[in-house]
Amino acid sequence: MEMAIHDFEKRSLNCSKLVLHLKDLDLNSAGAVSAAVELVNQKHVDAIQGTLTLQEAAQLVEFVNVIKDVPIISITSKSSSTAPIPEKLLPFIQMTNHIDVQIQCIASIVGHFRWRKVITVYERSTSFTEDSGIITHLSDSLRGVDSFVEHHIAFPIASSLSNRGAYVKQELNKLKSKSVRIFIVMRSSLDFAVIRFEKAKELGMMEKGYVWIVADEIAGFLDSIPSPVILNMQGVIGFKNNYEDTSESFRDFRTKFRRMYRSKYPEEEEYSNPSFYALRAYDATWIVAKALQNLQGKIDSKELVKQIFHSNFEGLSGRISFNDGFLTQNPIFQIVNVIGKSYREIAWWSPEYGFFEDQIENEEMKKGIFEGLEGKLTSIYWPGSERTVPKGWTLAGTEKPLRIGVPARGAFNQFVNVVFDQDRNETSIGGFSIDVFEAAVKQLPYHLPFAFVPYYGSYDEMVAEVHNKRLDAAVGDTEIMADRYVYAEFSQPYIESGLVMVVTVKPGLKDKGFVVVDAFKKEMWIQMAAMSMSSAVAIWLTEYANNNPDIRGSFWQLISSMLWFCVTVLSLAHRETIRSNLSRLVLVAWLCVVAAVAACFTAVLSSMLTVPKLQPSILDVDYLLRINAPVGCNGNSFIVRYLINVLHFKPENIRKINSINHYPSAFDKGEILAAFFVAPHAKVFLAKYCKGYIMTGPTYKLGGFGFVRLHSHFSRYVGIVCCVTELDSFLEKILVSVQCYIIHIFSCQSSSKHGFWLYKVALVW
Repeated sequence: MEMAIHDFEKRSLNCSKLVLHLKDLDLNSAGAVSAAVELVNQKHVDAIQGTLTLQEAAQLVEFVNVIKDVPIISITSKSSSTAPIPEKLLPFIQMTNHIDVQIQCIASIVGHFRWRKVITVYERSTSFTEDSGIITHLSDSLRGVDSFVEHHIAFPIASSLSNRGAYVKQELNKLKSKSVRIFIVMRSSLDFAVIRFEKAKELGMMEKGYVWIVADEIAGFLDSIPSPVILNMQGVIGFKNNYEDTSESFRDFRTKFRRMYRSKYPEEEEYSNPSFYALRAYDATWIVAKALQNLQGKIDSKELVKQIFHSNFEGLSGRISFNDGFLTQNPIFQIVNVIGKSYREIAWWSPEYGFFEDQIENEEMKKGIFEGLEGKLTSIYWPGSERTVPKGWTLAGTEKPLRIGVPARGAFNQFVNVVFDQDRNETSIGGFSIDVFEAAVKQLPYHLPFAFVPYYGSYDEMVAEVHNKRLDAAVGDTEIMADRYVYAEFSQPYIESGLVMVVTVKPGLKDKGFVVVDAFKKEMWIQMAAMSMSSAVAIWLTEYANNNPDIRGSFWQLISSMLWFCVTVLSLAHRETIRSNLSRLVLVAWLCVVAAVAACFTAVLSSMLTVPKLQPSILDVDYLLRINAPVGCNGNSFIVRYLINVLHFKPENIRKINSINHYPSAFDKGEILAAFFVAPHAKVFLAKYCKGYIMTGPTYKLGGFGFVRLHSHFSRYVGIVCCVTELDSFLEKILVSVQCYIIHIFSCQSSSKHGFWLYKVALVW
């Protein structure tokens, strides 16, 4: 402010002088009010400039009536309010943008990283209404990006605490016990922020998994705060007002500022860079000086306010013009990441264009929502030097992992494979089902600690363990069954399933030595031979009677040539020339017959060689039941119960086979005639043993493979009651509510046989 007065007087053409009266606010509202009253009553100032908030200005008007005409210019973002400025406080001028813009920027950052829950931290102001208004406004904005404020904590004004460090540490310990790890620092003094990050680092809240977002009122000081404070803020992301730092006027100002600052505070030479609020203070002083100059010595408070509101010039902090007590120009925020002894720019953000990567100053800036952060995600250093985006969530307190049961005795280790390594004394768990679960967990917008627990019982017993809360959930090739819903709930199926039957294929004719002969019956072969002989004899005799010179010789030569003609005529390979038209007629008719018979022979032979490969030895389940045939299945699965209760197999005819490798030997030894699998297991079996086996019979539809979790009976009651409000009739609402309550009562008793059926009847009703 002193520099602004000096520069203005140096450039001013008249001889007017500006007098600057400095008063310390003592970081509390009472001190601010007292200082302002003293300046008005004793110094008779024409304008007040500083870090007064809207609430403090309201207190001034209440206590000192004369101050209502004195313009108050506030350069702190804490002066920005969610409520409109009261008419009695119209001289209150805010050198900031509306708080809406900062809240939009916070919501954009949270929405970009898809964090679903946040905790807000702020320093309590003198107005409860103002504090609650900001939290409500932030909650509304976060709801637009599918997030919400899980918890908020308001610290008292710093000056009101005797031991600020101990109090901050106590409150941060409470936050540490929460499951949410995303902290948004809203309104806070710099002194309080310094203490907060110092204690957060001591408590391990600046380590991996945590996220801290600071608003402009803290990020704006990153250029001028000491290195030890910066080192306590490693990994913090924030946003600060962007300004032109390459212009000649700014470079001249920075040089003068550093020189003046070092002369007054030589011991703090390292921190002599001007913050953004220094630029705002400089511009605010120029606003008052220009307004007073325009009045030409005729000081009038109302006219002075008008001149201030009509200000329009390019300052160090940006374009200076006002509308409704706020700066007119929407800001451009730099998204910054604290790292090392300073910070690095990640992207820019503005309410018109969202995130964009490169700063473009012309009016043709193209919309680039999220492009900046999307392209530089890998460049962000989160707390704990973490490079991947934190999930933002963990189990509260001790972070006890979920106990996830996995079937250790499954017949198909392609889905769940539990192997114990005796040398390392550890158990490794893998398989398709495990991979699906881990991939799903990675998609969660929070951290989910869990530990796999091998379970050596049956699948039904594992589901019961979830019901008894010995396991938190179960993962594996667990079939979704209606009777299992009594004890637990299931996720959506991650693979379709159904019960199928696998049998051996019927032995094919291709194994015989003369399979070609079986294409026609014996009678057909005899008829073909007789027709071929008779046709050849008829042609030969006709040619002989017509004195064909090619058909001459002794008796035995004639007989042998006639027999050979019977063979060669089939492929038109005969050497004798056919001269008689009658012979040609017989030959054409015979060749047509040969062509038709050859086509039939090819089709029949092809069918004989291919159809037996696809022909099962047993066609359906009814045949197995009629002959009391032995069948095999996984002894630890539900299939044993399904075969007995649904398909009505006798228990003594069911062979329990606990390994995929034992099925072929069981088929070969005749121990089983068919094997029953769920469809995914059957595909694995046929892929491994592709020769000699085939699926046959109907597919009994099942629910598919799913993950198991603890069942909540009451959730059904609540879910249905939520729909009651959609009914029009008051009597309908009462009736459905009673029905839902009865369903809830019966469902709680559904573990017993009678309770289960009462629950079903109530649900249908």
